[in-house]
Amino acid sequence: MRDPRYQAYLLLRVGYTVAPIVFGLDKFTNVLVHWPKYLAPWINNLVPGSGQSFMYFVGAVEIVAGVAVLLKPRYGAYLVALWLAGIIVNLLSYSGYYDIALRDFGLMLGALTLGRLASVYDPPLRFRR
Repeated sequence: MRDPRYQAYLLLRVGYTVAPIVFGLDKFTNVLVHWPKYLAPWINNLVPGSGQSFMYFVGAVEIVAGVAVLLKPRYGAYLVALWLAGIIVNLLSYSGYYDIALRDFGLMLGALTLGRLASVYDPPLRFRR
């Protein structure tokens, strides 16, 4: 616990567990923000249903990603990074949210950093034969 690298790993692991779960749960309630407003119109036109119904799917994915980081950060961190990359594409294709895309780019870099640290502190899955 005195190793600064391990401390950084734990901070990132906790953050990338809690944040996706909290934001994922909020997709169902819209307490923090009305999430469908961030959905680019072209994506809204591609998916069936309303923007809010798509946010239910997004929320479920985010909850799964947070749980994946909790259980196996070696792999879950890359799931979070990939999901953030998708969010960035959405935001860059929808004028007015470039600042949020830049913030999410920073979050994606943090998730990638967690993945690299997890390669040291979280052993890979071993399947028995």
